[in-house]
Amino acid sequence: MKTLASYVKGSWVQGNDAAATLVNPATEEPVAQTSTAGVDFGGAVEYARRQGGPALRELTFAQRGELIRAMSKAIHDAREELIALATENGGNTRGDAKFDIDGAAGTLAAYADLATELGSARVLADGEGIQLGRSPRFHGQHIWTPRLGVAVHINAFNFPAWGLAEKAACALLAGMPVISKPATATSLVSWRAMQLIVEARALPDGALQLICGGAGDLVSHLGGQDVLAFTGSSDTAATLRAMDCAVRRSTRVNVEADSLNAAVLGPDVEPGSDTEDLFVADVVKDITQKTGQKCTAIRRVFVPASLVDHIAERIVERLGDIVVGNPADQGVRMGPLATAQQLADVRAGIERLAGETTEVFTGTAPNGKGYFVPIALRRTDDPANAAALNEHEVFGPVATLGVYDGAAETAAALVRKGAGGLVASVYSDDRAYLEAIVLDIAGHHGRVFIGSKKVAGHSPGPGTVLPLLTHGGPGRAGGGEELGGLRGMRLYQQRTAIEGDKTLIGALIG
Repeated sequence: MKTLASYVKGSWVQGNDAAATLVNPATEEPVAQTSTAGVDFGGAVEYARRQGGPALRELTFAQRGELIRAMSKAIHDAREELIALATENGGNTRGDAKFDIDGAAGTLAAYADLATELGSARVLADGEGIQLGRSPRFHGQHIWTPRLGVAVHINAFNFPAWGLAEKAACALLAGMPVISKPATATSLVSWRAMQLIVEARALPDGALQLICGGAGDLVSHLGGQDVLAFTGSSDTAATLRAMDCAVRRSTRVNVEADSLNAAVLGPDVEPGSDTEDLFVADVVKDITQKTGQKCTAIRRVFVPASLVDHIAERIVERLGDIVVGNPADQGVRMGPLATAQQLADVRAGIERLAGETTEVFTGTAPNGKGYFVPIALRRTDDPANAAALNEHEVFGPVATLGVYDGAAETAAALVRKGAGGLVASVYSDDRAYLEAIVLDIAGHHGRVFIGSKKVAGHSPGPGTVLPLLTHGGPGRAGGGEELGGLRGMRLYQQRTAIEGDKTLIGALIG
């Protein structure tokens, strides 16, 4: 059994107390152990500020990009090894593991390309300069510069590679060092990825550190120049936001939390059309990919009354072909949930839904060892009043069909009942319908996906986070924002207005 160490202050450190056990969720057999007892969290924060920050800030954007590209290569070159670890510790099928590992390497590569475009600059201008006096001499210019602290990243269990990479890419390109804290239960992939990055000497000392195990008092050491980026539950997010570092010292906090993502089928979509095929494929993918353990997965499926029986039949036909079991076995297309706690939570969520919805489909899953749960598709003819549907996310292979009257206004009102989401998707080829609903729900979401016959076969679907588009959302989704190309750096930079002689300012910012 492996013992996972944390990488802090330039060396690997093992905890000196009772260890947490990581298991194979398909068999419940132990695969690794880790502990952070005795880790100097305050020292790690100070090391990042003193060592990593200055080293990164000395570099141009293009030079930082080469560091990020080296990280991407280290992960990509060990792709097969990391896929095997994701199956062992995350319960991932090969396809699900590739989604995580390739997403990590691809996002890093995308940010390396962005860095090349920025070239030899170290400072970014924010918009055009402004004439402040009667002559052009007295001038103003907004600029972005790196914050002089450390970025602490607390990541979720479902994407141990991608979660580490996508946050780190933005921070490192901005010029800010990172301490990454993956979820302990699935940290085997994060730990090995970090080993690969260290072995490749991809980064300067202190630019990236890794905490494997409990976070201890890490967050309490943060101050006004630091950033805390969290992905996880709303309850944990509320605890972090209430800590002294956020309340009294104004540590910048970014949260990605729960999301009751919705997919809406327009009344114009004809049976057997490319748009309907895309809708069905995306819904089935989001129910089953990563065993439904994606923050962007479709949870609420709104279908016009005239189409709902047909759509239900098509989705059930596809779901019935999904084999659930140990992802190491050939032919298995959906693995277990990641942890015993996830299993308990999903079972409780399905039971809660059962009180307000009816069964459309319940799949089969192995009995005995392993955190397996059957695929569940539910239905309600009164989605507006189904509190279990609109107020609680079941983080597993579960979705609910909600019947609506086909009007864009009705569908938009149902989508908004999710109280803020990461992504909503609308499938239609009717421009008037799309304009009515998309503009209505846009303010409630970080991203809106439009599925139509023109993009069928060209889109990875609404559940895929793309590095050049923003990820995050208002309200229930946490109010945060990540990625979005250069926008992803803003969390780690300070915008400052510089005013003075135009020539001097131009020379200062290059």
